[in-house]
Amino acid sequence: MQYWENHIEPGLLGAARSIQRTIQSHPRRVLGALALLLMTGAGLSFAVSSLESALVLPPTQVVVEAAPLATLAPQIEALAAQTMTLYRSEVSRANETGVHLLKRLGVVDFDAATFLRTDALARQYLGAQGGRKVSAQADANNNLQKMVVRWPSEDAQTFRRLTITRQDAGFKSTIEILPLVRSVRMASGTISSSFFASADAAKVPDSISAQLVEVFSGEVDFHRSLRKGDRFSLVYDMLEGDGEFMRAGRLLNAEFVNAGKVSQAIWFQSAQGAGNYYNSKGESLKKNFLASPMAFSRVTSGFAMRLHPIWNTWRAHLGVDYGAATGTPVRTVGDGVVEFAGTQNGLGRVILVRHNATQVTVYAHLSKQTVKTGQRVVQGQTIGLVGATGWATGPHLHFEFRVNGVHQDPLTAMRRSPVLPIEPNLRSAFENQAKKAKELLAQASLVQVATMND
Repeated sequence: MQYWENHIEPGLLGAARSIQRTIQSHPRRVLGALALLLMTGAGLSFAVSSLESALVLPPTQVVVEAAPLATLAPQIEALAAQTMTLYRSEVSRANETGVHLLKRLGVVDFDAATFLRTDALARQYLGAQGGRKVSAQADANNNLQKMVVRWPSEDAQTFRRLTITRQDAGFKSTIEILPLVRSVRMASGTISSSFFASADAAKVPDSISAQLVEVFSGEVDFHRSLRKGDRFSLVYDMLEGDGEFMRAGRLLNAEFVNAGKVSQAIWFQSAQGAGNYYNSKGESLKKNFLASPMAFSRVTSGFAMRLHPIWNTWRAHLGVDYGAATGTPVRTVGDGVVEFAGTQNGLGRVILVRHNATQVTVYAHLSKQTVKTGQRVVQGQTIGLVGATGWATGPHLHFEFRVNGVHQDPLTAMRRSPVLPIEPNLRSAFENQAKKAKELLAQASLVQVATMND
């Protein structure tokens, strides 16, 4: 109160002390009165006005200080001293010369073109085959400073890197073999016309799409049972070199929803190195027979009575016809031994594979056979090529499934393979991995075709 006693008039000071005593004695009444005054628009304007006139504000002082500007000359000189580097990437073409590649890269450099024509490593690896990743660095005058060419090795574990650099004495080339780095990718899509069209729209590599079809061949009939609105989600490996895609790896986990039925595939590899795909229950998806002798085809004639296209009479069709272009690879649907590889009347070039004491599969009208009689074959191995030999009106594969010499409907007989469960000693490890796989597939289902993180 000392401040108020020195600066407020005596009459007001007495009033202030009286107000203070009232507030201390009756706080609730005072607060209620103040609230009423504020609501009715009344206030203590006279007191505020008197207090404002009594307050003495300190004087304002303005300080002016000059700020020196930074010298720009050194910065301008530093910018002028910097050299501009141009970057460009391309994919090599088969039988392409180094000179033509430089032209597509936008590099105009006579010395570089001469080096690419004469250097042994450049001649060996640049024009060998197409599809190799090429990146180049050039200066402001379009002179080549560095070129790097990358491509995967045949061992599927490494990649090769050809580096060409400009030095004081000219150019130098080096070749290196480096390990590929694995990364995990996710994708999902909805079937609108075909699975492969939807997979392409989701930017899924062709080899991954083929693996998915192979894995679910015993669960989903990709030739006849797909419906608009069916969905797929998948997790797969990508192999990279220097951060660039080199090749697709293995399909790790997949889910396919066909007509409301959910099928899952989980890749599980034991400590001993043996790997296989299982469903969420731990049942093996690998069966004795594949669902189809071709990865990409369509059924043109089923196992039923039909009007024979050549003889124009009703006859029993004892197999299934798959329409495909001449030269399409044909694979054996199961392990076995080639019982016959040659020509048989209306079947044309034909191969018979015996799988066991009772079961034989037949592949007819082939344009070429790639196996011989008595040769052992494994499931999925290419044994011939589609053709139109024998009694055929066009290129296709006639496929039969015989049990003790009796013809069976291949589309149903091959799906009767027994389901093998995972080994009991691996059950715990599999269940842990299956739990992680389900979480990844749930995330993959959120990766829509329109985004794909690209």
